[in-house]
Amino acid sequence: MPEERGLYKSMKVGEQALYLAQLKGLEKSEAKKRLLMWFERLEIGDWWNKKIQELSKGMAQKIQFVVTVLHQPKLLIFDEPFSGFDPINADIIKNEILRLRDEGATVIFSTHRMESVEEMCDHIALIHKSNKILDGNLDTIKRNYKSNTFEVGMVAESHSILQQTLADKFSIIPAHFKSLDNELKLNIKLKDHETANNLLSYLITQGEVSHFVEVIPSVSDIFIQTVKDN
Repeated sequence: MPEERGLYKSMKVGEQALYLAQLKGLEKSEAKKRLLMWFERLEIGDWWNKKIQELSKGMAQKIQFVVTVLHQPKLLIFDEPFSGFDPINADIIKNEILRLRDEGATVIFSTHRMESVEEMCDHIALIHKSNKILDGNLDTIKRNYKSNTFEVGMVAESHSILQQTLADKFSIIPAHFKSLDNELKLNIKLKDHETANNLLSYLITQGEVSHFVEVIPSVSDIFIQTVKDN
């Protein structure tokens, strides 16, 4: 399914969907049965007699999605499938793609939206200037790019004293320092010989720990870093 709609604008939705389904090998009766099921699932039954040119970009994208998956292909290739969708409809199509994956289809997904990659992909390949610069299992890649950094929330009487105390012992990343109400939030990077348990044990002696989690880089962070390194 390409990002740009490959639909005939003057044809009616139902007529065109039946035509494209038959081009993909479905009998007309079976195609209509499946189309009615999909139109009901996506709540677009009243679009059957509308012309494509009467539809918004997102509405046309829904039709293109349906005719792409209608014949139940084993391999699906989507190029920016959420283009033109509002968050609600993007979530609907995302869940349908994941359902098709769970039913056994292989899905190749091309996008610039790294949040979609985070949500949907098991394996990724990052491409920069037509060159593949990184590929592999998503979870493995994210683990490999961890920097031994922890996001910490602390409640203490004096933020300045606490921050200085921590800075004397650990590497604090100033760009991520926030002081909100009675809580100090900051990122702390451990040195090679230090462990998360060491850090947490020390923090407990300095005040109330309200938040403690390892910072896992996002796919967007990894892409930016990898591009810079190349």
